[in-house]
Amino acid sequence: MSAFSRFTPLVSALPSTVPFVGPEAIERQRGRAVLARIGANENGFGPAPSVLAAISEEAGNIWKYNDPENFALREALGAHLGTSPANIAIGGGIDELLGQIVRLVIEAGAPVVTSLGAYPTFNFHVAGFGGQLVTVPYVNDREDLDGLLDAVRRENAPLVYFANPDNPMGSWWDADSIVAFARALPETTLMVLDEAYSETGPANSLPSIAALIDLPNIVRTRTFSKAYGLAGSRTGYVISTPGTAQAFDKIRNHFGMNRLATAAALAALKDQAYLSEVIGKIHAARERIGRIARANGLEPLPSATNFVAIDTGRHGAYARAIVDGLMEHGVFIRMPGVAPLNRCIRVSVGPEADMALFQNALPQVLKAIG
Repeated sequence: MSAFSRFTPLVSALPSTVPFVGPEAIERQRGRAVLARIGANENGFGPAPSVLAAISEEAGNIWKYNDPENFALREALGAHLGTSPANIAIGGGIDELLGQIVRLVIEAGAPVVTSLGAYPTFNFHVAGFGGQLVTVPYVNDREDLDGLLDAVRRENAPLVYFANPDNPMGSWWDADSIVAFARALPETTLMVLDEAYSETGPANSLPSIAALIDLPNIVRTRTFSKAYGLAGSRTGYVISTPGTAQAFDKIRNHFGMNRLATAAALAALKDQAYLSEVIGKIHAARERIGRIARANGLEPLPSATNFVAIDTGRHGAYARAIVDGLMEHGVFIRMPGVAPLNRCIRVSVGPEADMALFQNALPQVLKAIG
């Protein structure tokens, strides 16, 4: 297969890959419809009716570019978080923001510290900008704060990634431990504190905004994809010092934000009553997944996210067989990609119909694979 002959050496050396295989691709490959979409950590409960109304109301203005300064959304987020709009940068979901963060900091060959088995899209961006990943294994299915700090100091790394609550294991650290870790980092190391699941975790897992807002080497990334049910709209944001947040203006696509997505995010922030209702549903569905797992001899891990990692008690090949077997029943789930985490399967929360399909299919799959 021919390709352009003058790509950069870095691009030429990289594999052509997608960090995640989507359920749509699986449907195309297998010729089988996904009936329960509970593998991508989406929020199957969906956004608030008020959000859908706001999208509909704004649809007629889609001929206009979105405000390139994202003024209204930064104002709303600042008010919601109790900080200045100057502390906020907006992007097309955390995935896009991670790419911008890596671009801001990483030159070819620079070491980047992360956990072995943590969010693959971050690694994808690091490779794309020529960084060198330095990975630290999980300990007891949690990211290892001491190990990450040791690696940063050993490598003199300019960038470290840490998610709290964690994907793919659903684990979390308490706020005091996060703040201590952040303040122990060298000033020359930028920390990505990925808080995609901040709304679904226990209150003591989330540092206050004030606790870290004075540190220019900390960027906290959050999203409307999870608890707010807007994964398809691609809206995320960074919280940091004004100087660090403003740096994103140097490299971002100023017309990159979707006008309807911005209207949706503004409406979602206003409807905190619906958010509370959905968080209750997420917690209840997590418990439901746990009961299903235990009824089938599997062990659910404690979760602060909108998914549950389930320990199969065996190994990656066995977990993969469960994932593949469930898809034969139209139930789409995923699993961590790196041992020993890959002994687990990962099931996203969803409405009752999805939970029922999972409950019905799991024992059949376990019996079939033995």
